[in-house]
Amino acid sequence: MPKRVEAEGSLRAPKGHFVVYVGNKMTRYIVPTYFLRNAIFQQLLENSADEYGFGSQEKIVLPCDEYTFNRIIAALDKRS
Repeated sequence: MPKRVEAEGSLRAPKGHFVVYVGNKMTRYIVPTYFLRNAIFQQLLENSADEYGFGSQEKIVLPCDEYTFNRIIAALDKRS
């Protein structure tokens, strides 16, 4: 399960993970890289690129609320 991180003590994610920001509060989540192979997560990233573009930001911001993100992640965890 991705880890929700309130405070940013370390800007780097552990090996095999990456950071995304979700919701109006830009909550930081650390997610495993194997999520990148999932079509649903890939769609979230495509939506992010459509809304925010790539290269213009240092952060990966997903254009969804935290509730939706947590539901998607819960479904992905059940599949793995």
